[in-house]
Amino acid sequence: MLAESFYRSQGKGLIIGFAGGAFGGLAGLGGGIIMIPLMVFLAGVTQHGAHGTSLLAIVFTGLIGSITYFSHGSVDWAAALVLAASALSMARFGALYAHSLPEERLRKAFGWFLICASLLLVSKGLILKSSYHIGPITYYIVLFATGMFTGFLSGMMGIGGGGTMIPPLVILIGMPQHLAQGTSLLAMVPGGAMGAFTHYRLGNVAKDIALGLMIGAAIGSYFGATFAHVLPEFYLKLVFCVVGLWMGVKYIRRK
Repeated sequence: MLAESFYRSQGKGLIIGFAGGAFGGLAGLGGGIIMIPLMVFLAGVTQHGAHGTSLLAIVFTGLIGSITYFSHGSVDWAAALVLAASALSMARFGALYAHSLPEERLRKAFGWFLICASLLLVSKGLILKSSYHIGPITYYIVLFATGMFTGFLSGMMGIGGGGTMIPPLVILIGMPQHLAQGTSLLAMVPGGAMGAFTHYRLGNVAKDIALGLMIGAAIGSYFGATFAHVLPEFYLKLVFCVVGLWMGVKYIRRK
């Protein structure tokens, strides 16, 4: 009976992880915006537990996804290193802050985050022209600031941080969409690992679905990242925006 329950739980984790990994690889995200709601709605995981467990899977989404993007020449290693180092310094604090928040406030904050990130990315071109260029000093300031903010938010929200990394990379630095997505996937790995470890020590990891979630995320990320290079840049942004807005509204309105 226990074995049957274990396999059923891991099966749910596998499906949820694949869905999150596929979308994460496609949109350059960790997949947390898909996995967290599905864990809460379908697997009955608490909000805090879903955030912590999501970060475990995101490590694999980032690894497999970035390798796939790299095979297509869509990863900026130098930018990813700066983003990862600065994100790593803040991921633990974000996880600790999330643990202190009431369930309702954490859920609302996650919903508004999804909406803001989606609107920010799709507005690229309205805010700044794609030909906009910045100097080398400003370039690294943007990377450091983006990485630190993303690291804190990643630990807090249980996400890889692509939703906050990609808009500044595209809007302020002028990276092509595919390159920004591949770079963000690589940069989120260290911060995701640190956030996952902190959540694990706080007891915010659902062990009964974690293994299936990680395997599903790795497989889904490969297919999502591969398909991303078939789609034009406009459709990538559209996918990112529509799904983000839908999930954000669903989270805010949920009783």
